[in-house]
Amino acid sequence: PLISGYMAAAVTKGVQKHEGRYTTIKHFAANDQETNRMASNSCVSERALREIYLRGFEIAVRESQPGFVMNSYNLINGTHTSERRDLMTDILRAEFGFKGCVMTDWVVPGMTEKNSHWGYPDPVNVIAAGTSLYMPGSQGDYQAILSGIKNGRITREQAEINVSQLLKYCK
Repeated sequence: PLISGYMAAAVTKGVQKHEGRYTTIKHFAANDQETNRMASNSCVSERALREIYLRGFEIAVRESQPGFVMNSYNLINGTHTSERRDLMTDILRAEFGFKGCVMTDWVVPGMTEKNSHWGYPDPVNVIAAGTSLYMPGSQGDYQAILSGIKNGRITREQAEINVSQLLKYCK
């Protein structure tokens, strides 16, 4: 984690010294296998999560403030990473000081379900967790998010925060 964190920070600083250029560091977090990576559940203790899986991201964020962080497909202890407010908002933003945009990896219905009983992340939970950009997004996802705002599963304030984080990078 130490080496990957400082290397990611150095690359990020090099890229982002050019105006309008940003990096995306990924896959946040506990993405430790390639086989079945879109449908796995990583069972990880709090200590291992912090010492092994989050430390490199912490270093990269604190040292270089990348423009984007992409969360991983996998679940951590039964919850999709993109749906975990504790990871996206409490740790990444509040604790590590990340000021950029959090995005999902491409979530396409059918892509994760064929190998998993977990299904794919609920866009309402993803937005409520503090993820700014749900990729690639569909009309159904859009409607679900609007319904989530109307029924109180997502606050308007959270949606505005997410959008404001994304708009920083639109010029």
